[in-house]
Amino acid sequence: VQLQASGGGLVQAGDSLRLSCAASVRPSSHYALGWFRQAPGKERDFVASISGSGDLTDYEDSVKGRFTISRDNAKNTVYLQMNSLKPEDTAVYYCAASFTSSTRVRVTTTRGYKYWGQGTQVTVSS
Repeated sequence: VQLQASGGGLVQAGDSLRLSCAASVRPSSHYALGWFRQAPGKERDFVASISGSGDLTDYEDSVKGRFTISRDNAKNTVYLQMNSLKPEDTAVYYCAASFTSSTRVRVTTTRGYKYWGQGTQVTVSS
């Protein structure tokens, strides 16, 4: 399984970015997908997750209402739409995949994911 994240960059506070992650998972509907982030000197934290079926999602409290996770199983891609970005959103963002027996499982912990992408830097200036 390989994951390739892209879409990071340098933006100003209040701007938007959309991250993408191409995941070589088959069948894609049996892989929960998630986004995590890691700021310098801090642990890798959960941001959002989506079930294989695509209709169940979870978000970390600080991003609720600003970030939206979605997936296109036909393209084996997961997205993270980030709106109203804040300087505290600055971090390296990682996508992750976990095989699940059910298509309706979300995984919200780092230990729950076996496969990780390489990360993409998001920097939000004030």
